[in-house]
Amino acid sequence: MNETIDDTDLRILQILIQDAKRSHKEIGEDVHLTGQAVGARVRKLQDLGVIEGYTVKWNPERLGLGLQAFVTVFMNSGDRHAAFRTFIASREDIVEVHRISGEGCYLMRVRTGTTEQLNQLLEELLHYGNYKMSLSIRVEK
Repeated sequence: MNETIDDTDLRILQILIQDAKRSHKEIGEDVHLTGQAVGARVRKLQDLGVIEGYTVKWNPERLGLGLQAFVTVFMNSGDRHAAFRTFIASREDIVEVHRISGEGCYLMRVRTGTTEQLNQLLEELLHYGNYKMSLSIRVEK
């Protein structure tokens, strides 16, 4: 990586993390650059892989997806991992999956609308192994 990241790049990144909708011109006013110069720095951060994409903050409860759970999966055998990865890729209710060390093989964040939908997912998980589940009561941060 020949390009270096300076303090101005880091300030631009922090502004985008807080509000990715801000225009380059607005950001430039905060970091004392033109909008065009900010755009060039943002492209550099994208090219370097520092900025991987943009996202939207949304309220899943407004869409009836208010039930969130964390599920630790304990695989039955080593040859089930490939099938499990195919399974999780096909499920929209599985929001996030981490391969973990320590207790369990995978940690999943799941979001559904009803306990029945959650139960159906858990039943399907039994094809791959056992699980331990915790329901989210409230998001603190």
